[in-house]
Amino acid sequence: MSINTKYKNSVFTTLFNDSAVLRELYGALGGVSLPPDTPIEINTLENVLYMDFYNDISFEIGGKLVVLIEHQSTINPNMALRLLLYITRILEKKTQGSTLYSKRRLTIPNPEFFVLYNGTDPFPDTAVLRLSDLFASPEDLGLPERTHHLLDLEVKIININGGRNAEIVNRCKELAEYSFFVDKVREYQRESGNLEEAIKKAIKYCEKHDILKEYLKIHGSEVLNMLLEEWNMEDAIAYARKEGREDGREEGIEFGMARGRSEGRKKGREERDTYFLELLDQGLSTDEIKQQIYSERKSI
Repeated sequence: MSINTKYKNSVFTTLFNDSAVLRELYGALGGVSLPPDTPIEINTLENVLYMDFYNDISFEIGGKLVVLIEHQSTINPNMALRLLLYITRILEKKTQGSTLYSKRRLTIPNPEFFVLYNGTDPFPDTAVLRLSDLFASPEDLGLPERTHHLLDLEVKIININGGRNAEIVNRCKELAEYSFFVDKVREYQRESGNLEEAIKKAIKYCEKHDILKEYLKIHGSEVLNMLLEEWNMEDAIAYARKEGREDGREEGIEFGMARGRSEGRKKGREERDTYFLELLDQGLSTDEIKQQIYSERKSI
């Protein structure tokens, strides 16, 4: 399977690929102050596609805490499951060479999970996703109701859009400036309707006003390409969902029943979104995905 490394690289991941910045970022998210000499070890699995997904940032703090951070413009209800699969991959790598069946008790770092949201859809300041939200109900089999879950994982979602969670965002300079930069791109895009022009104007504005100045000076051309790819991907996802709704309507009409229309729309959305993400994980570009979807529709 090919890997779309261009899509995996993002402004967010390159900006926070630094121990000192991550120390400050975790301090902001966790509401704590870490001493400047607290060791940070970045262990993000770069260029590794595991179980058809990848993680944005993973790092350890002093060997005691492992932190996984996702940056999302669309909230995925399966995020807790994705992070469960990813943390097992991290722990698998950490325990390589260890004897899991020995009498010696192993010590593993305590995990924490965050999602930083900066999409355009309305979303609260904070929210929590739990693995247990996805569990099937054993009561449906006539089994007794469980008082607690034997396995769970909790992901804290923090809205980092401009004006949201200012107390958290402003505790990390890079996070505050990144949030401002993204807002500036969107502002210019609303004015001109041209994404590339908006990114270029936002870069010039931020460089002039000392916002991510050094980062943009070094990575200016990369930032343009990465943001174009990221935001075109958002458009492609919206496009895929629209196609799914259209397919669902067609299927519902074919059955000629109200129930068929409702179920058709739902099925169309789910199948289209799943298919789109499968093509994305295979390394196809947004244009290639659109072309393939169009071709398949014409052949039906």
